[in-house]
Amino acid sequence: MPGVDCEETPLLGKTKLTSIPWSQVLVILFLLLAEPFTSHIISPFAPELIREIGITHGNESHVGYYVGMLQSSFFLSEAVGVFFWGRLSDRIGRKPVILLGLAGMSVSSLWFGLSKSFASFILSRCLCGVMTTLIFRISDTSKIWGCMPLSWTLGATLGPIVGGYLFRPAVQYPRIFGDFQFFKTYPYFLPCAIPPMFCAIAWVAVFYLLKETVKSPVPISHIFRVKSQQREASRGTPLRLVLNSRVIISVGHYAFVALIEVAYRAIQPLFFATPIDFGGLGLSPPSIGNLLAGAGALTGILQLLFFSSIHRRWGSKATFVNGLIGSLPMFFTFPIAHLLVGMYGFNRLLWVFIVLQSIMSFGYGLSFGAIFMYINAAAPDRASLDDDKPKHEYLGGNLVYCVFFVMTCIGVVATNYLLPQKVWNQP
Repeated sequence: MPGVDCEETPLLGKTKLTSIPWSQVLVILFLLLAEPFTSHIISPFAPELIREIGITHGNESHVGYYVGMLQSSFFLSEAVGVFFWGRLSDRIGRKPVILLGLAGMSVSSLWFGLSKSFASFILSRCLCGVMTTLIFRISDTSKIWGCMPLSWTLGATLGPIVGGYLFRPAVQYPRIFGDFQFFKTYPYFLPCAIPPMFCAIAWVAVFYLLKETVKSPVPISHIFRVKSQQREASRGTPLRLVLNSRVIISVGHYAFVALIEVAYRAIQPLFFATPIDFGGLGLSPPSIGNLLAGAGALTGILQLLFFSSIHRRWGSKATFVNGLIGSLPMFFTFPIAHLLVGMYGFNRLLWVFIVLQSIMSFGYGLSFGAIFMYINAAAPDRASLDDDKPKHEYLGGNLVYCVFFVMTCIGVVATNYLLPQKVWNQP
């Protein structure tokens, strides 16, 4: 009845603020650290790794291409596995699949640290991406959309610190690791051994603290039985019904922002590591780790302090649009920073530009937090939530920054026409 809906809606909105199960939320947010922590741990040393294995044959202009392949294999594998693991978790429960994902992440991370060829590195990253999907996509996050960017930022802060300070331990810390031939043979193993420790803690937390949200999960031993399949076929919403205009619009905007943000996260460490003669800053991996960690910490603090108040004042659509607009100048800080290094060296003005770049990237956190709310409101029911989610040649090597600037402009224009002013069903 329309009248009842209007009376109940604000009451339900108020009770959500006082009924959040924080013990469960904290476990979930801890789990959500897994994806950014694992994906960003290789960022400080990825360019050096590519140079070392010799796949570029000394051609510095090819380093970015192979670093991009290494980074994209992780997220491509996530995209491939999301539907399968989401459906499986609907049948056997969240906890078994999450526990399996944590175990798989540990194996894939250790595999990466022991790899010596590009093919092996790619395969290990693919496995890690598939396993991370089990954790990131199936967690029940309907009440914590605004906290998810903060969790991502924290993981993106810790990952570069670990990667930058622990790679090549025999060289960086000769007094401790200099006598261990193992760390000379496998210089990237030590940072890759940290995610399994994280996964072990998370595994215990999930096993003992996380409550199962799937009612009457199918026993794993019965998963392939016909009756179980028939019973589970009635659960959730069919995919053809999920793909309505609201879902397509909200998920499309999310995918657009994610594309630009992930690309930015991949370009940033590559820019820091590329020699000055090739358009970068020529920084060492520990310095890169410090910069990435500092940028992540700064955006995380901004997200924690300002997202809620900004969203309350502007609303979801304005928050999303203004977040994109605020990030527009960020793409021009790359060529400007390179120009400053060439003219004045590493002076204070350069670091000011890098800090400004981090502040501008806060716009992504605003856009992500806002679009998550659209996705949550667009899903037909709770069961369907798991289903919607070159060389130095052109423009002096700055074409990539112009491309992402134009893409962001397109996103701003499209948002004004496609997203409603208020979230669907919001009073």
